[in-house]
Amino acid sequence: MQEVAVATAGGAYPIRIGGGRLDHLAESVPADASRIALVTNPTVGAHYADRAERALAASGRPVSRIVLPDGESHKTLATLQMLFDTLLAERFDRRCLLVALGGGVIGDMVGFAAAVYMRGVRFLQVPTTLLAQVDSSVGGKTGVNHPLGKNMIGAFHQPVAVEIDTDVLQTLPAREISAGLAEVIKYGCILDAAFFTWCEAEAGALRALRPEALARAIARSCELKAQVVGRDERESGERAILNFGHTFGHAIEAGLGYGQWLHGEAVGCGMVQAAALSARVAGLAAADASRIGALVEAIGCPAVAPDLGAERWLELMQVDKKAEGGQIRFVLLPELGRAIVRTAPEAEVRAVLAATVGTAVA
Repeated sequence: MQEVAVATAGGAYPIRIGGGRLDHLAESVPADASRIALVTNPTVGAHYADRAERALAASGRPVSRIVLPDGESHKTLATLQMLFDTLLAERFDRRCLLVALGGGVIGDMVGFAAAVYMRGVRFLQVPTTLLAQVDSSVGGKTGVNHPLGKNMIGAFHQPVAVEIDTDVLQTLPAREISAGLAEVIKYGCILDAAFFTWCEAEAGALRALRPEALARAIARSCELKAQVVGRDERESGERAILNFGHTFGHAIEAGLGYGQWLHGEAVGCGMVQAAALSARVAGLAAADASRIGALVEAIGCPAVAPDLGAERWLELMQVDKKAEGGQIRFVLLPELGRAIVRTAPEAEVRAVLAATVGTAVA
């Protein structure tokens, strides 16, 4: 097992990474927890809910299982209401623990529910997708989608721990692995050029889920994110760089309809677009922009964006959380391994859209 420490004003907690962590979840149950709600979806639940429930029950607390609908299209306030209905009907109190067993959708929704149920209860992240393990489960960003924007309704709420069982990745479809690897290479793009180069060399091993490569990729991704989150928990400054590729990527998700592309697929493609914009306005070497595009393709993500229409693209990007005063702000790379947040001339954005948009299908 490897352990990465996260320290923020909202709480300090461990990220535990290793094979078989699902059998040790009781280690993350707070000593004064009254009862546990294990929240999952039908897909993940069929594989792992019984095992997770047994592990949690070893803490001596009663465990209730709550199954929510599967998929990004269900990441809504309506689904949260279903969760709240059960918690209230079963009289969960302020000392309860919510456990998110699933990918980013379950993690984000359960985290948001924990942030607002009885004005705040504790929760444990048990991410079961690569994308959730290296990104959404770490850092306390929670929320749900709105038809006008992704993750626009939410809260910052840190978990008590993150339990990452690398064995569960073996049951993931290849498409889900590729989507998760997009977030892995993102950290190299914005924070660690040497890690990016390592990802280039190990792309095949990562897609094949070779244990040593996978463990290093997850641990380094979590370390890099933990460093940023520790310095800027609430995204008032530096943390915004973690959204590299997301301004374009969120527009893809909203424009096509949530769930048509996986989040990581959209981010991967968005990184290609952000790299192209970086080369035009931020000083990124054209050769490095090409390397980013090549690696996105090498991990199996689409590198050509869907044709939403230029006006629709701009409209959707203006809803992005980084936008200020109607101005779209992008995470851009002056060089590989360093990121900034700034606006870009609309003419340059349009030029990038013209160059990167096609008839892409994930």
